[in-house]
Amino acid sequence: MGGVTTPQNLDERFRDAVSALESPAERRSPDDPVRDGSALTGAQTQQLFDVQLTSRHLDLAARWLRSFNEGFYTIGSAGHEGNAAVAAALRPGDPALLHYRSAGFFLARALFSTQTESGLNDAARDVLRGVVASSLEPIAGGRHKVFGRADLNIIPTTSTIASHLPRAVGLARVTAPDSIVVASFGDASVNHAAATAALNTAGYLGHVSQELPLLLVCEDNGWGISVPSPSGWVRSMLSSRPGIRYFSADGCDLAAVYDTTAEASEFVRSTRTPAILHLSMVRLMGHAGADAEVAYRSADDIAADLARDPLVRTARLLVESGQGKPDDLIARYDEIGWQVRKVAEDVIGEPKLAGAADVVAPLAPRRPLRAARHIADAADRANGIGAKERARVFGGKPPEQAGPLTLAQTLNAALTDTMLAEPGAEIFGEDVARKGGVYGVTKNLRDRFGSDRVFDTLLDETSILGLALGGGLRGPGLAERLPIPEIQYLAYLHNAEDQLRGEAATLSFFSQGAYRNPMVVRVAGLAYQPGFGGHFHNDNAVGVLRDVPGLVLAVPSRPGDAAAMLRSCVASAAVDGSVCVFLEPIALYHTRDLYEPGDNEWLAEYPAPTRWGDDHIPVGRARTYPIGAADALTIVTYGNGLRMSLRVAAKLAEQGYGSRVVDLRWLSPLPVADLRREAAATGRVLIVDETRRTGGVGEGVLAALVDGGFVGSARLIASADSLIPLGPAASYVLVGEDAITQGARALLAR
Repeated sequence: MGGVTTPQNLDERFRDAVSALESPAERRSPDDPVRDGSALTGAQTQQLFDVQLTSRHLDLAARWLRSFNEGFYTIGSAGHEGNAAVAAALRPGDPALLHYRSAGFFLARALFSTQTESGLNDAARDVLRGVVASSLEPIAGGRHKVFGRADLNIIPTTSTIASHLPRAVGLARVTAPDSIVVASFGDASVNHAAATAALNTAGYLGHVSQELPLLLVCEDNGWGISVPSPSGWVRSMLSSRPGIRYFSADGCDLAAVYDTTAEASEFVRSTRTPAILHLSMVRLMGHAGADAEVAYRSADDIAADLARDPLVRTARLLVESGQGKPDDLIARYDEIGWQVRKVAEDVIGEPKLAGAADVVAPLAPRRPLRAARHIADAADRANGIGAKERARVFGGKPPEQAGPLTLAQTLNAALTDTMLAEPGAEIFGEDVARKGGVYGVTKNLRDRFGSDRVFDTLLDETSILGLALGGGLRGPGLAERLPIPEIQYLAYLHNAEDQLRGEAATLSFFSQGAYRNPMVVRVAGLAYQPGFGGHFHNDNAVGVLRDVPGLVLAVPSRPGDAAAMLRSCVASAAVDGSVCVFLEPIALYHTRDLYEPGDNEWLAEYPAPTRWGDDHIPVGRARTYPIGAADALTIVTYGNGLRMSLRVAAKLAEQGYGSRVVDLRWLSPLPVADLRREAAATGRVLIVDETRRTGGVGEGVLAALVDGGFVGSARLIASADSLIPLGPAASYVLVGEDAITQGARALLAR
């Protein structure tokens, strides 16, 4: 039996082991503890045993469904069923983010929340619907198999390893005063950068005495697919975290899990500080259905895990405490198995997602009229009941009375107005509070709104985005917050991108909108900083952001557009739950002039609240600058390219060639309708793209033109496929005015 990995043999072994148990002569009351010194009663153990049996049979059913290609997910919870006791020891209202082997927790939360067997059965049906990708599955609707349900306060997470932990930290920072947040993960995940970031941030916040009621549950089965966790490594790493209390238990012992979870959760709830619960578990039947673990594990090793089967351990606990007889427990096992198999047969015929429109529906809902109304309402408040407060915050001189402003000054004023209009808005990041930002964009905001709403973070972009993901999480029973985190430089975002791709963009997708994580991520980026650079401070790589489904990517080029675009992002986040990245061109922050030194043509007056409605810029709409007759050439650009293109267009106009300079403003979604209209107006399109030629924005613009049937001439001027060097050498790899001029002349010559 040492090499057993099949469902059939696991089933047989359970029957043999339970049949061999000897019942005591005395039968105890269900109200008695199941073990001396334990708080777990016999009645609770019976309920949890049903949960464990259901979890096991769901794994067996998933393998059965896969055997004839009706099931699509076989990563199971066999060996981890002890996590049911974690759910039993917590409160139903405690928000939970679950590991993909936490089926027992999910089922137990359903059972104890409803206090009915039907609640458990409904949850089992939900799991099987996820396995067969049924569109009737209530949380993800067939898009993925996840553990999540809004009415159970379980936020869905995907299989991305440990990426949900930074979000858990952020959620714990803002959770209700009587709640704690629980997040489970596997032992191999402790080595992942996201886990390291979350553990470090949790310990950091605990160290500085900031409340963080977070219980991190490590379900340690000793394996990361085929790679074993070195003996003692996980315990050593988790138990030595400063600022985090460590608890541990045998995860296969239901009473031990329940009692230790109760102790750990009470510690977290009473002290409002984080803790780790380390559960020693086993993994039965391999990593997933296709995993032949006999190829990398010895027969003795597999047999040792089988000897710790948590279902057999719970059966022994019930029998030895006089709470059950072996035959009755096996009969219950068979009864639940029959019920689960029947449900599995039922869900096979349920409908699947019917097309691309069904699949993408929850990704990025756009309700532009509601967003516009949101901005109009904010303007009404600023003009009405909020007028006195606005005057006070701006020191008696609102920005519309301050004269023409730079981009940085405009953004500072717009952020101030946002904080006034959105009571749940928070601004945070590296150096944003005390210093006011490296470029002064957040100057005085902490003084205006206090350190609870404007605060500095530790130096870790993954944790910054995690604080936003958790802090802004919206769903039943959650606060209405709107995070505005800052990533200090675009290059710093790249080590944290999965928090946007794997967590932020997927939440609405995998919850059908039941949960959302609205945010506006401000990022200082792009190139052309004179006298200060290198690729870390002059980064022009935005391809990964444009590749994230549903993400809004805004690039404000001019002060005259910046405030309205920021308000549109905030409104989209507030109304639609959008994840927005607001990419601010560093080199234009303090630019004043456009054509000649001292002309101040790049500055703009700040719009008073009475103009916010008229100045509204919907997501995905471009702006066109007619230069001269505007009939010879269309120049499509954005960011720093706009200023260079306007300068080139002015010189061309002096020579009799009129141009239409189109500022895209939105790189995702691209303003396709505006783009095609302006291209058709001249029949010649010069695309000026300051990002890299390969994978840059220009490729998307060209594709949009071709798909729209554009039959004119087009040319792409883009930066080289290179990192940006320090000093004057940067000009060799970046788009410049000479290249734009040459490209324009080549098109005009056709």
